[in-house]
Amino acid sequence: MFDQLTGRIAGRFARVEPRRHATALVLGLLADLPRKNCWTLAEHAGDSTPDGMQHLLHRAKWDADAVRDDLRAYVVEHLADDEAVLVVDETGDLKKGTATVGVQRQYTGTAGRIENSQVAVYLVYSAACGHAAIDRALYVPRSWTDDLDRCRTAGIPEDLTFTTKPVLAARMITRALDAGTPARWVAGDEVYGDNPHLRAALEDRRTGYVLAVSSTHQVTTVAGKFPAKAIVAKIPKRAWQRRSAGAGAKGERYYGWAQADIHGPADRPGHWWLLVRRNRRSGELAFYRCFSPHSVPLSDLVRVAGRRWTVEETFQAGKGLAGLDEHQVCRWTSWHRWVTLAMLAHAFLAVTAAAERRDHPAPDDLIPLTCNEIQRLFTTLTSRAHDLAHRLRWSHWRRRHQARARDCHYRRQAAAQP
Repeated sequence: MFDQLTGRIAGRFARVEPRRHATALVLGLLADLPRKNCWTLAEHAGDSTPDGMQHLLHRAKWDADAVRDDLRAYVVEHLADDEAVLVVDETGDLKKGTATVGVQRQYTGTAGRIENSQVAVYLVYSAACGHAAIDRALYVPRSWTDDLDRCRTAGIPEDLTFTTKPVLAARMITRALDAGTPARWVAGDEVYGDNPHLRAALEDRRTGYVLAVSSTHQVTTVAGKFPAKAIVAKIPKRAWQRRSAGAGAKGERYYGWAQADIHGPADRPGHWWLLVRRNRRSGELAFYRCFSPHSVPLSDLVRVAGRRWTVEETFQAGKGLAGLDEHQVCRWTSWHRWVTLAMLAHAFLAVTAAAERRDHPAPDDLIPLTCNEIQRLFTTLTSRAHDLAHRLRWSHWRRRHQARARDCHYRRQAAAQP
């Protein structure tokens, strides 16, 4: 299965050297390495220096967007589901300094606070048998787009302008649907649900959505316009239903759910609802604005709302198993290439796990194979034992490189002294 995947993208590389390095890099991303960067991946691959890996990410001629399209086709081919959900969400990677493309002090859910970080929006294909990221877009803040010299240094295209996260999400969703990706629904958090332009774009395409909205989000009912939190008091007790939002690590996630009819744009056909989720213990409420071209039962809306959590599982697996966040690259092209290959590595795990669960169901005394277990088994089967001379050569290379970097820093520091 791994050979089939790498064979699918082989034609995207004009020369054999970057093609081999791409395969070695993906193998390294799937390996059980404590850190995953060009140095460790090159050592794992048996190279004598990281030059080949760095060339692959920076100067080699290949199109990361074309590989992304191959990745999307690969995921859809193996996980295709007419009831699939396209889930959009952003995640941040904590970074030091100011040179890495897109970095600034901004809020990131990874840290739960404002930190120096790099934020990207991802699109996840979430089907009944598995889920994997199929697209990505780097969020470039105004502090970057307003500084042309800074953008030029980082290799950002000259025609790039500031774009909000919902607009980035809309572009990725449009790209996936235009490519024929089978998906009936879109899900996302408040950043996307509160954006009227994203909702309008989905309604124009007759694509259903269940998007989280804030408690102050305004909705229109037969009685007038109200914030979402005001609708709760008008919902009768008999309208609340106990339903599961899907299986979690500790069992089914049961909540109280209710829906209320709301009005959408007068010039668009369809059905709109406000979906309310209530925690059965704390009473905490969450709100979702929903749309469907056709009337659907509450159970469908609850299923889609619960499927949104698969994006968090994708981020956790992509970072923990495939080094999605461990890149040490500063430029626009290098970031897109690293992230695309990391998404490819995770997709391989997700597809393999789904295939094993389908073709070889686990006995009752074993849980089905997970991405984590597939990664462990794959690493064992493909591990390469390098001799002592190879290890010593890399130790010498690292120490020499670090000595040069130290001397460079000291000279720069001395030159800055009055």
